[in-house]
Amino acid sequence: MLWEPHIEGRNAHATLFEIYFKDPFLAYAYLASIPFFVALYQAFKALGYIRQNQAFSHATVKALRTIKFCALAIVGFVAVGELFIMLGNSDDRAGGVFIGILITFGSVVIATAAAMFERIFQHAVDMKSGNGVTLPASP
Repeated sequence: MLWEPHIEGRNAHATLFEIYFKDPFLAYAYLASIPFFVALYQAFKALGYIRQNQAFSHATVKALRTIKFCALAIVGFVAVGELFIMLGNSDDRAGGVFIGILITFGSVVIATAAAMFERIFQHAVDMKSGNGVTLPASP
């Protein structure tokens, strides 16, 4: 993301200011990538907790919650990016719209999985700490 704009056709002889500050879509793409990298970092943290046998801890639940919110933020950023594409003056919008749909689908799947695991792990943490509802004994 940092190297490619320097060699792109219209930016081949542009200065850094012209490349990064005169193209609002490029600046938006950099801003929208932040939730992805935050979610990736939180995923590695959650895997580290699992490796340390601390899977059912508040830290893992918090990491999963952060992943869920980052995935939803990515969906929001992609929706606004699609508006950029649709309202722009491009003749070829189909590729950008399709990539946006793919990213949105993947983010929704990840948000759903993170929410499901968050609920399961939170229930396990509650049961482990004695705050949760216990199941009645069968007769």
